[in-house]
Amino acid sequence: MKAFFALVLLAIAASAQAGRTLDRCSLAREMADLGVPRDQLDKWTCIAQHESDYRTWVVGPANSDGSNDYGIFQINDLYWCQADGRFSYNECGLSCNALLTDDITNSVRCAQKVLSQQGWSAWAVWHYCSGWLPSIDECF
Repeated sequence: MKAFFALVLLAIAASAQAGRTLDRCSLAREMADLGVPRDQLDKWTCIAQHESDYRTWVVGPANSDGSNDYGIFQINDLYWCQADGRFSYNECGLSCNALLTDDITNSVRCAQKVLSQQGWSAWAVWHYCSGWLPSIDECF
């Protein structure tokens, strides 16, 4: 019986660390609640799908410059967030770990800053998202 409870606690702890996986509509609704313009939501959901498969906890493999990308929008640690023990311009003023939580507020705010400074093409996956996109109307 003790072993069973230990396994249950271990499973709960592992799932708490695993982060959260959203879907297109849940991401669109949360972003709308955070004030993201509705005419951008189809683009953001496309980027999240192709960058992280809607997973909040993803840290991408090292890029050619040694940097990594974090969170649901795969935000780069050289320019936008501070990774432990590395130089960063940290334009968003936050730890990269803040982009890996279940609460997507930091990720959304930082992604909006990236968009305002570099445009949609800042995301390498933008070519998947720059044409016709499915409507998010059914999400609301």
